[in-house]
Amino acid sequence: MTRYVALLRGVNVGTTRIAMADLRRLVTDLGHADVQTYLQSGNVVFGSGVRDAGRLAAGIERAITDELGLSVPVLVRSARELAAIAGGNPYSTGEDDPTKLLVAFLATAPARSTVDALAVPGGENVAFTVTGREVYLHFPEGGYGRSKFTNAYLEKKLGVVATTRNWKSVRALADLAAGQSSR
Repeated sequence: MTRYVALLRGVNVGTTRIAMADLRRLVTDLGHADVQTYLQSGNVVFGSGVRDAGRLAAGIERAITDELGLSVPVLVRSARELAAIAGGNPYSTGEDDPTKLLVAFLATAPARSTVDALAVPGGENVAFTVTGREVYLHFPEGGYGRSKFTNAYLEKKLGVVATTRNWKSVRALADLAAGQSSR
């Protein structure tokens, strides 16, 4: 059985509300095991015999639509992938404040041309690195909340669905997926 993390886009941060108890039940009812949620923002850790992350994401999306009447994009990463993401942040060694680090998870790897054209909006100090289906973000002078370099901006410029998590959440989800308690 492989451990996975499902990351729901835009849950409980705007008008799309899902109770984590409902989310755990939905994922469990799909036949997945040891289902846990982390925080209230649509993070689900679970075990499954299914080896296709795209199929897992589609199944969770369909269950949310069928049972809750909501259309929510779902991105899935394996525990192994999440461990590599948590261990591969190019900005984590030079930054003592984890609130200045984030990861945008992408549904698919963006086209090289869109990655090459990606630029930080004028006047902002943001460092970013696109690696496959992730964008590592570093906001050295301030927070993500005041930036124009947002999840919506990344989706528009890269042409793919994205969902962003702060560094504390990324590390905690990696720990949970590995079967450890979160930091």
